[in-house]
Amino acid sequence: MRVALGVSYSGSQYEGWQSQLSGNTIQDKLEAALGKFAARPVRVMCAGRTDAGVHGLMQVVHFDTDLQREMASWVRGTNAFLPRDIAVQWAHRVPADFHSRGSATARRYAYVVLESAVRPSVEVGRVGWVYRPLNEAAMQSAAHALIGEHDFSSFRAAQCQAKSPIKTMHRIEISQRTQGSSAYWRFEFEANAFLHHMIRNVMGCLVAIGQGSQPPEWMADVLLARRRNAAAPTFSPDGLYFLGPVYDPVYGLPTRTPAFDWLP
Repeated sequence: MRVALGVSYSGSQYEGWQSQLSGNTIQDKLEAALGKFAARPVRVMCAGRTDAGVHGLMQVVHFDTDLQREMASWVRGTNAFLPRDIAVQWAHRVPADFHSRGSATARRYAYVVLESAVRPSVEVGRVGWVYRPLNEAAMQSAAHALIGEHDFSSFRAAQCQAKSPIKTMHRIEISQRTQGSSAYWRFEFEANAFLHHMIRNVMGCLVAIGQGSQPPEWMADVLLARRRNAAAPTFSPDGLYFLGPVYDPVYGLPTRTPAFDWLP
């Protein structure tokens, strides 16, 4: 039987998703918890690996098992062995041809950024931070240059293992919510796939444009350069959330979890 899980986590205390010798990754913690519940080793495949410090609102994983349990038991039983900042949100039985990564038609991320003269405190790690005002119109204009199929080499980390830098950006949405003298900015990205550090590098450019260091037209120049050193420095992972993959509705998998609803 193949089982898919929706998993949420705060990435602040972990070395990213992918298993490491230290054992301090989301994958390591999840597989250890599943192994304790199942009383046998369980290996999972995820929809999209996240970096150290990046959070997940609905990471999707799958695994194969011959253990017969109710789907609700996989949720409650696994959560009993997980740290407080990682939780399985749902479990569904899926067909044998379902693959958490290969079956995904798109992936979604959100960046939450605090614009404030004072750095965050209780939100540290949960929001990015800028102290100079951002210009929404300039960032919207710049983001438009990235929509569609492009070679995103300028936004690709040197250690990226993707076979091709050509990806299709479906949408970028930018909004703000003002509170007193501060503002929370939300940047949502959806693409068929992302390169390593692609969103963080795009964000570095959007912030530079939003703060007036570069004109909106610069984004198109960076894209066409196809060189990492043509772009701005990589933005902090603080405030970056993996919203999860998109699947064909035929699989009947949830598209949201309660964790979505508290983000600005």
